[in-house]
Amino acid sequence: MSTPTASPDLPIAIIGAGPIGLAAAAHCAARGLPFVVIEAGAAVGTHVRDWGHVRLFSPWRYDVDAAARRLLARTGWAEPDPDALPTGAELAERYLAPLADALAAHGRIETGARVLAVTRAGMDKVRSARREEAAFHVDVAHADGRRTRLAARAVIDATGTWGTPNPLGGSGVPALGEEVGAVGGTARIAYRIPDPLGRDRAHYEGARTLVVGAGHSAANAVIELARLAAETGAGAVAWAIRGARPIRAFGGGAGDELPARGALGARLRTLVSEGRVRLEAGFLAASVRADADGALVVADEAGRTIGPVDRIVALTGQRPDLGFLRELRVDLDPWLECARALAADIDPNVHACGSVTPHGHAALAHPEPGLYVVGAKSYGRAPTFLMMTGYEQVRSVVAALAGALEEADRVELALPKTGVCSTDLADGTDACCAPAPEAARGCCGGDAAHLPIAASRPSSSPTTSPAPATAGGCCGAAA
Repeated sequence: MSTPTASPDLPIAIIGAGPIGLAAAAHCAARGLPFVVIEAGAAVGTHVRDWGHVRLFSPWRYDVDAAARRLLARTGWAEPDPDALPTGAELAERYLAPLADALAAHGRIETGARVLAVTRAGMDKVRSARREEAAFHVDVAHADGRRTRLAARAVIDATGTWGTPNPLGGSGVPALGEEVGAVGGTARIAYRIPDPLGRDRAHYEGARTLVVGAGHSAANAVIELARLAAETGAGAVAWAIRGARPIRAFGGGAGDELPARGALGARLRTLVSEGRVRLEAGFLAASVRADADGALVVADEAGRTIGPVDRIVALTGQRPDLGFLRELRVDLDPWLECARALAADIDPNVHACGSVTPHGHAALAHPEPGLYVVGAKSYGRAPTFLMMTGYEQVRSVVAALAGALEEADRVELALPKTGVCSTDLADGTDACCAPAPEAARGCCGGDAAHLPIAASRPSSSPTTSPAPATAGGCCGAAA
């Protein structure tokens, strides 16, 4: 892949003002490289603020980029306790906001500015002649209605995936009836982590709620909704996962090198074992319909149903928005939509070890010289990204753009292990333990598909039709 030769006087365009985008800007500032950060939200860290009520499982020591720390130290910034666990709101207010203020002396940060397209000046993606010499053009729509075009020597896409959640449907497209008109309004299906003990309490109090998803976002939602049901003595929580067993959601417990992450899974396991949350495994939603009373019923392709429920929280992961990169030459893994070089390490079909080979600019480069996709978006649809991975990515990328290739090539990354290393093999075996018996029972002594419902009212709790015999158990294919 060739090196771009567009004028070095042009800025580096950094798209996205989250933790990784601002870290990229901090590394640019440290090397004296001009930059412009373009953020669609009204403030830096918009996506982080969206889940501001959620507490991270990684302590502050892992949440602050090294170049950002050095820049902030010169402003008199009081660094938080390195062992404390911030919420999303605290991360935004105590780190990202002051970092943006400190960066203002070195470059430009534009909020309320959405990128519509990134192109090469005067050419579409087909033309090759002298391509690396052309500047990038970044077309931007501003909140005040203006349209502008920024010329840049390189582009770092750090937009993440939070803004493009996956649908409820298990086939990658919306389930039949998932659309607004068929289910009675968007308020009944949410695609963000709810705050049932805070701003969303009135919406979920006393409701029968189904959470769909097996990641940390779903785990947080299940735990908080169960707390609300326990506090009020009303409502119920059902939890559906697409995999056969919840091994990934339950996590590695004491074997997790991030204790708070292990504790999250342990709390989830306890809720299921105590019958406060009903787990439905191996469920891929195919349709949503309203029953005679207006409640929602979700069905899979085989006709197995969950419901009636009043609310659905679909936390089935995210996918990258690739639309504005359409006229650039981007090389992605065909199913994860991640940087191709990372696919073997992060493919959830293969493993969930929580580790990834140290990587930097070389693995993140594309056939389009000067374009780098970093952060969660570099992982595409894979769910295992950690902020510290992104920080090392942008350190290497910015070093490469500065011409410091020896530094850029020297990549070191040691991620805290999850304590879970599962494989989803053709025979359904699991790398962490022996195959489950044919009549496997749940981790807590009962068939996981038939665990009772939490805090349920006899006449209104979510119900499920019988699950396949393979559901349940804590060993086997990754959830």
